[in-house]
Amino acid sequence: MESIVLRNGTVLTMDGRHRVLTGHDVLMSKDRIEAIGPNLEVPEGTEEIDATNGIVMPGMIDTHRHMWQTAMRGYGADWTLTQYFVWYYLEWGKIFRPQDIHAGNLLAAAEALDAGVTTTVDWSHGLQTTDHADAAADALEAVPGRFVLAYGNIQDSPANWTAKPEFKNFISRRVKNDDMLGFQLAFDVTGDPTFPEKPAFEVARELGVPVTTHAGVWGATNDDGIRLMHDNGFMTPQSIYVHAATLSEDSYHRIAATGGSISVSTESEQSAGQGYPPTWAIRAHGIPVSLSMDTSVWWSGDLFSAMRTTLGADRAREHMAAHAKNDTVTHSSLRAEHVVEWATMGGAKALGRNDLGSIEPGKKADIVLLRNENSPAMFPILNPYGHVAFQAQRSDVDTVIVNGRIVKRDRHLTNVDLQAIRTQVEQTVEYLQAQLGEEAWAKGMNPDIPASKVLDNPYTYTEYRGDTRTSV
Repeated sequence: MESIVLRNGTVLTMDGRHRVLTGHDVLMSKDRIEAIGPNLEVPEGTEEIDATNGIVMPGMIDTHRHMWQTAMRGYGADWTLTQYFVWYYLEWGKIFRPQDIHAGNLLAAAEALDAGVTTTVDWSHGLQTTDHADAAADALEAVPGRFVLAYGNIQDSPANWTAKPEFKNFISRRVKNDDMLGFQLAFDVTGDPTFPEKPAFEVARELGVPVTTHAGVWGATNDDGIRLMHDNGFMTPQSIYVHAATLSEDSYHRIAATGGSISVSTESEQSAGQGYPPTWAIRAHGIPVSLSMDTSVWWSGDLFSAMRTTLGADRAREHMAAHAKNDTVTHSSLRAEHVVEWATMGGAKALGRNDLGSIEPGKKADIVLLRNENSPAMFPILNPYGHVAFQAQRSDVDTVIVNGRIVKRDRHLTNVDLQAIRTQVEQTVEYLQAQLGEEAWAKGMNPDIPASKVLDNPYTYTEYRGDTRTSV
């Protein structure tokens, strides 16, 4: 269709004024939002979608998701962060083939769209070869969503893999000025004073692409890495710091001063042990926030969970801090409206996409309709922000529009062959089970920690073994 209109919904614009417009229509023409208003006149032939009793909001944006791991959905439900490092970084991550990366990315991409996440950063640190990278990119291009390939390789030094001729060939072949598939470099900074990651930052600067990095992760990365980035001039407004949960005031000041943003994965930080979800500290320093779900090998693949767990963690800490002073909280500092903003505009700002994240004329037509007439949890809608953050779930995502194209209609994905994806994923699972063997596969859900491994640093490309477990 050349144009689509959503009729008579409650519209969360998420623009600078954060308007809530009841009984309004949203008209889209081609890939852009054309108009917002009640009872809009529309061109002949416009497809009309009833949004009555529903919430119309911008497509959500996830700034950090290890999509290649999705074929192992739920396998690591009881893991700690150390067990995750052992399984993926030290033992079994290296056996993933290009087709396994492809299967995981296909499943993750479809899952994201189904949950109303219209833009997803694929934090793809399983790309051991450019064949793996091509498989990841092929999968992202096969699903009608908007994605960013954040290229990484946990099995090799960032300085090494970014210098390889085949990597440069991949860049020349696959990295274009593509509206639907963006590009980042994804690697971490261990804090090694020799700064072995410096050449990779220089490659990113030469390519003009952002770096996304797991910073402030208990037992892996911390303030030393932030100082190295800052002192060498690699902290930019495009930098995205994932987790940032065990950083000091000094590091937060550096991030704030250089204009970077932080991607908070609350389910991950709460469960795995990166540190307490840091939204309270981030807000104190005025650092922009986006939300992410990290990996389906552990947790859910939707930002509804991210929003509600983020509110819960932030408010729990605020209450406990008050109780410790024999005080009480009478008004919550973090509100539902804030986390809805982080799930939409927060992600758009982190990615430098001022054409995404809000419903305004001229912006990209990435829009989600939450509407489920068969759900008793979808009425009444009294506080729309609170409803999105605490009441709605992926089954209430009725319609998803990406770039002006309907990719989910009547709660069913369109132009996505789930059975074909299921077949590929099943083949990957069968392969992994055969490679590990029955005993190791079962044991992997709760792996022992090898006595021979020094685990204050999960990275094998440096001998640096500094004390990264510095408390805030």
